[in-house]
Amino acid sequence: MVGFYAGSFDPFTNGHLQIVRKAVKCFDKIIIGIGYNSDKVERIDKEQMRKAIEETIEEIGLNNVKVILYEGLTVDEAKKQGADILIRGLRNGTDYQYEENISEMNEKMAGIDTCYFRAGELGYLSSSFVMELYNHNKPIDKYVPKQVAKLLRRNKSRYYHKNTKKGKL
Repeated sequence: MVGFYAGSFDPFTNGHLQIVRKAVKCFDKIIIGIGYNSDKVERIDKEQMRKAIEETIEEIGLNNVKVILYEGLTVDEAKKQGADILIRGLRNGTDYQYEENISEMNEKMAGIDTCYFRAGELGYLSSSFVMELYNHNKPIDKYVPKQVAKLLRRNKSRYYHKNTKKGKL
């Protein structure tokens, strides 16, 4: 069985990695799909993030995980990749409501179901949270895999947003 875990992963966090670690126990193969979301401003180069995720996956020895970039609808790419099920992480009840609506549409459109994994103790963690810390020069190492932290440090001037809204944290 093949699971497709899609997201913008901007950046890929330890919460995302936790979902992958849980999912590999349930699926023969996991495809992490880094999608281009026209509703979001891309903060981090997708190709560089793909490489950082691949290095992370390789380092922890997950041999049944592949990382791809894609455009278009997630459900279309999942079908193209031969996925049987979509994988989603849930942090809280608000995530569930949002994801359940999308899951219902995906099932009606393409006949593909969704499997949810709980974020558990990392439920507070989001890519936006990490970037808020990063943009205010706070340490992020405990929130992202080390390869992602290295990527962000290497490209500080490129990924730093001076127009970051202040006071979210």
